[in-house]
Amino acid sequence: MAEWYDVHQHDVLIVGAGGAGLRAAIAAADAGASVGVVCKSLLGKAHTVMAEGGIAAALGNVDPEDNWEVHFADTMRGGQLLNDYRMVEIFAREAPERVYELEQWGGLFDRTPDGRILQRPFGAHTYRRLCHVGDRTGLDLIRTLQDRAVHSPAIEVYMEVTLTRLLLDGTRIAGAFGYRREDGRFVVFRAKAVVLATGGWGKIYKVTSNSWESTGDGCAMAYEAGAELMDMEMVQFHPTGMVWPPGVRGILVTEAVRGEGGILRNAKGERFMERYDPKKMELSSRDVVARAIYQEVQSGRGTPHGGAYLDISHRGADYIKRKLPSMYEQFLKLADIDITRSPMEVAPTVHYVMGGIRVEPGTGATTVPGLYAAGEVAAGLHGANRLGGNSLSDLLVFGKRAGEHAARYAQGLESFPRLDDAQAEEERRVLLRPFEADKGENPYQLHEELQEVMGEHAGIARTGEGLQKGLEKILALQERAERMRVGGSLLYNPGWHTCRDVRFMLHLCEAIFRSALERRESRGAHWRLDFPAQDPEWGRKNIIVVRENGRMVVRTRPVPQMPPELARLVQPAAAS
Repeated sequence: MAEWYDVHQHDVLIVGAGGAGLRAAIAAADAGASVGVVCKSLLGKAHTVMAEGGIAAALGNVDPEDNWEVHFADTMRGGQLLNDYRMVEIFAREAPERVYELEQWGGLFDRTPDGRILQRPFGAHTYRRLCHVGDRTGLDLIRTLQDRAVHSPAIEVYMEVTLTRLLLDGTRIAGAFGYRREDGRFVVFRAKAVVLATGGWGKIYKVTSNSWESTGDGCAMAYEAGAELMDMEMVQFHPTGMVWPPGVRGILVTEAVRGEGGILRNAKGERFMERYDPKKMELSSRDVVARAIYQEVQSGRGTPHGGAYLDISHRGADYIKRKLPSMYEQFLKLADIDITRSPMEVAPTVHYVMGGIRVEPGTGATTVPGLYAAGEVAAGLHGANRLGGNSLSDLLVFGKRAGEHAARYAQGLESFPRLDDAQAEEERRVLLRPFEADKGENPYQLHEELQEVMGEHAGIARTGEGLQKGLEKILALQERAERMRVGGSLLYNPGWHTCRDVRFMLHLCEAIFRSALERRESRGAHWRLDFPAQDPEWGRKNIIVVRENGRMVVRTRPVPQMPPELARLVQPAAAS
């Protein structure tokens, strides 16, 4: 081992301290493993806090008819049957248990009059299913899991550390390499197993609800290590992000506003969802509502700042302040709008990615031995479109499973895999290269340009011609990214941090364009204007992206076919 980096050793290394990462850490520690948790920011600042509306689980507290089978069917239909049904079945069956577990650990859920966990309606869920803490559910989830994790002697947390490469012993995981953000000191984490829980990559778009951390590090590192990616074309535009003023454009307006009775209207005052989904109206799935707002704007019926009006004022000030306290404060402080009196102006914002690393349904194992993934970075559960509230139960169900199986894998190894200093040295050279050139590309400028490309060519509405142009621009940006230049030192240097982020994001941009070009149909979040209909043939295929000989290769893989007893749960409503 070299002297130029620090070394830490754990049985299981968790990358990311959001809901999935913390739940995985707790599970791995409970299974007897020593656990290291690495987070890019500070503990408790994870993007999970942006999931405000609730945790979807079929408790049946408000609607007794609800059960795991209905939740399974809703999730499969929402994903346009592109989901891995085995993941969906595990998810729907285990979500209630994970919610009750969270309650036992101190989760402060809103309550029914008789003291049970209260549940609210959400888009495309048949019954009232979302267990919530006002409109701050994600924040409470993080606080509850964090409190549980920090009291475990087997868990050690490393804050403000960025990992940039997975280290391999042959084809299996040996650990990870990165640096401390404050001083640039390089660090190696030696581990028998790694769980990626790094979230999504919304920062490849300019208008997004995602925070600065969401640059796709985990997914890109997995790709570079040889893992398969899946469904990368599926990017979710949440229908309701803030529109005005410009400085807050894209900040999330929780679906709980519509769940609590919010109504969408265009500039003419028309309740336009009657045209797009007269049955579910505002509680249609996110892809349908986002496209509806887009089409209203394109048809000249948009609001002054290019969106739609979302009005909850008819519910009364006391109700709004009790049920939606964050939304009330957010609009009052950021936009000087009192939502108890006036409508909100909203428009679609990039919020979530359904695609990511392909994993085994029950274990979270990737195609790289010793590497696991859970949460938004993992693909398979949501298919072509995620239902609101399913993300938080996803974190709990599959975070636990990934942590357990990573610990089991680690305990099955007699010794730690071999660390190869050459891999660490190679990554160090990549990271330090921007300091060596006399002149070169500005990483911030490249980030802005890739965001412009994604917004123009891979937005809500796509065409083959536009996707091809976007791919060509991204490939050109990749070449320019080889010549990035920064000044200063390794100390507190955000420009330097951005260099590796940009390289990661450009990988994922390419994967999105190549996958979107391949899927010649419209399905869920993927809307091709030149192929506006669903194609049954494409509905039987997932698109896979893998790295071979340094190049990105795209393939298809059959969607796992449901057994008859599960297929019958989905088919009746799908045919109606």
